[in-house]
Amino acid sequence: MAEKKETILVTGITGQQGGAVARQLLKDGYSVVGMTRHPDKAAEVKKLGAQILAGDMTDRASLDRALDGIRKAFLVTTPFEKGEENETEQGVKFADACSIAGVTHLVYSSVGSAHRKTGIPHFESKTRVEEHIKRVGIPHTILRPVFFYDNFGAPWLLPAVRAGQVSTPLRADRPLQMIAVADIAKFVAAAFEQTGTYLGKEIDLAGDELRMPEALQMIGKATDRTIEYVTMPESEAEKNFGHDFAVMFKWFNDVGYNVAIEELEQQYKIKMTRFRDWLKNSALVKELKEEAAVH
Repeated sequence: MAEKKETILVTGITGQQGGAVARQLLKDGYSVVGMTRHPDKAAEVKKLGAQILAGDMTDRASLDRALDGIRKAFLVTTPFEKGEENETEQGVKFADACSIAGVTHLVYSSVGSAHRKTGIPHFESKTRVEEHIKRVGIPHTILRPVFFYDNFGAPWLLPAVRAGQVSTPLRADRPLQMIAVADIAKFVAAAFEQTGTYLGKEIDLAGDELRMPEALQMIGKATDRTIEYVTMPESEAEKNFGHDFAVMFKWFNDVGYNVAIEELEQQYKIKMTRFRDWLKNSALVKELKEEAAVH
């Protein structure tokens, strides 16, 4: 049996990105220590071989314990539980702990265009984390993924997909760049494997570019249903989605992501998953098909 590679600490291992990263690293032969506030939700990755530690990103003592002996770490932060200020606190405390622990490579998953002064609250909170990582001086790679394909199965969008009519403030004629979470994990693994290529890099990631009606049509075709798209007036955005997402959708309409996808693939030799191909094996399509079979 081949000897395992070094150990990597993965934060948010029970979440979408952390879970995908852990699975990819385990597949590639690394030992993985996963930190989470919800160890009871980590059964899947634990079964695959990850060691699970209970920890809180804002508790410096638990971070110090998790990083003891660790030289490489993956960081993902979230504003969706306790807000943007808490997200920045998560990233700042983790970066500080990494600096003290002697981490030699920190890979941070930020968000597409975080460096472009978007004004979107949950983008700006990640911008502050990026700035702190650079200020502290930890050897790092910053990855900036765009809108997730997986969002179509998220609680804020899935009920509308199920109902056959999706309405957001994104204009129907406005392309939106998107990405598979599994592709983010491929870049994280590559960054740890090819340190010389990735160290110090800031890379925006996207796998496809589609208008919302096109994406919904593809989901509909894959699940034998019709899904209509209706553009919501921007005046109703805040009432329906809250301030943060209202600002985000306005930015999508006015500016938008700007990843050169083919250049990204050529430069880093990673083939990005197109939305149509992602749908073939997605949990979203499987779930919608199973529901249709029941009814």
